[in-house]
Amino acid sequence: MSMYIILFSVIGYFGLLMLIAWYTANKADSNSYFTGNKQSPWYIVAFGLIGDSLSGVTFISVPGAVGTGQFSYMQIVIGYIFGYLIIAQFLLPMYYKLNLISIYSYLEKRFGKNAQVTGSLFFILSRLVGAAFRLYIALIVLDIYFFSAFNIPFSVSTLIVIGLILLYTYKGGIKTLVWTDTLQSAFLLAGVAMSIYVVCQQLNYNLFDAISAVKESPMSKTFFFDDWLGKNNFFKQFFGGVFIAIAMTGLDQNMMQKNLSCKNLGDAQKNIRWFSIVVVFINILFVGLGVLLYQFAALKGLEIPAKTDQLFPSIALNQVGGIGAIVFILGITAATFSSADSVLTTLTTSFCIDILGYDETHESKEHKSKRHIIHVSFALILFLIIIVFKELNNDSVINQVFKFAGYTYGPLLGLFAFGLFNKINIKDALVPIVCVASPIICFVLDTYSVTLFGGYKFGQELLILNGMITFFGLWLIKNNKQLAISKNSLSS
Repeated sequence: MSMYIILFSVIGYFGLLMLIAWYTANKADSNSYFTGNKQSPWYIVAFGLIGDSLSGVTFISVPGAVGTGQFSYMQIVIGYIFGYLIIAQFLLPMYYKLNLISIYSYLEKRFGKNAQVTGSLFFILSRLVGAAFRLYIALIVLDIYFFSAFNIPFSVSTLIVIGLILLYTYKGGIKTLVWTDTLQSAFLLAGVAMSIYVVCQQLNYNLFDAISAVKESPMSKTFFFDDWLGKNNFFKQFFGGVFIAIAMTGLDQNMMQKNLSCKNLGDAQKNIRWFSIVVVFINILFVGLGVLLYQFAALKGLEIPAKTDQLFPSIALNQVGGIGAIVFILGITAATFSSADSVLTTLTTSFCIDILGYDETHESKEHKSKRHIIHVSFALILFLIIIVFKELNNDSVINQVFKFAGYTYGPLLGLFAFGLFNKINIKDALVPIVCVASPIICFVLDTYSVTLFGGYKFGQELLILNGMITFFGLWLIKNNKQLAISKNSLSS
């Protein structure tokens, strides 16, 4: 199929995004940008979260990873359900009670300004590197299979994509993102569903044949209880999934800001609870697609790429073609945009409120102008990080950078847990030291775990350990003077 047909399809998709942005950003103000005027329908937020949680990495990597990890990823997804329920039951009520816009404002109320700034900076670091990594993976695929056909350099294609994202998020903020993410979730789901349909046609499967083929495949093994040392052990991945959901959704401004734009707490809780159910079925589609792709490759005698990330795009664009190619490109485009658009808004929100101390309810013209500059600045920083990744051209180094950025959720987990589960005061000035030390300790333990712990390999449980180290570190810097005053006041 002509690349020009795909090009016009992508242009049409972006046209829809711009139409939504134009409509939702009309008469937008600071409340629209930060909170969506607290008018976001919960079911729209819930559906939009699909695109937020399933990035281009999920779209590309999860189907390919079935070849080596089977369905073990679903153990993490099952853990997500319980993590999301904890968010709905405990974190959202607190956020709504305190009427928070940036969730890290809680840390200032509980500990002090240093804790708030530390939490915000850890979020900003995590999301910048994480969003850059996810965009980089998706852009590499688009570069190989799409932009290169028009001789567009990688740096230019990256600038185009980030520029397009900037165009429709610049003014409307959360009010716009709630609706654009809904469109992108729809295209992402259509992409995986249509991909399954097209591959099934190639394999001469009907729906029941496909379900049976996936069920009978040795790749569909889901639960792993035997190897305690390996990363795929059920308990490691399940409990890791619980705390990943809590840390990377409930303690993440990017995921929470849209939830806090719902009309009330009840709506926000319904949004999270329904999302926790839907996300399971969506991930089943992705791993099921992985089995079908491997069966297609075996039928056609195709060599499995060394990087399994390339399996889905290579089959969709080189083997299936036609509607399959359009579906894949639109799906990866939706995943690419949805993994980065809200990041620019939420990074700007956190920086303005937590670092600069803006009053989000009374934004002056000067503050509004600075907010726009900050929004554009984060877009440029995102672009520069992606270009650095490209210049490094070393997958192991880039993956280590992304992995280390993920460690920064551990201190957030420890900070919030310490604040919620006791009333101990701490020395606020020492919070940054504790929060920097914890991920460094975890990185060292993870690097040398096989040697130090008799072949043990950390999996998702490393996040839990990270949070525990932070929790213990905060206990070490408790403010004894304030504790003594509290005890005296209680006894009197």
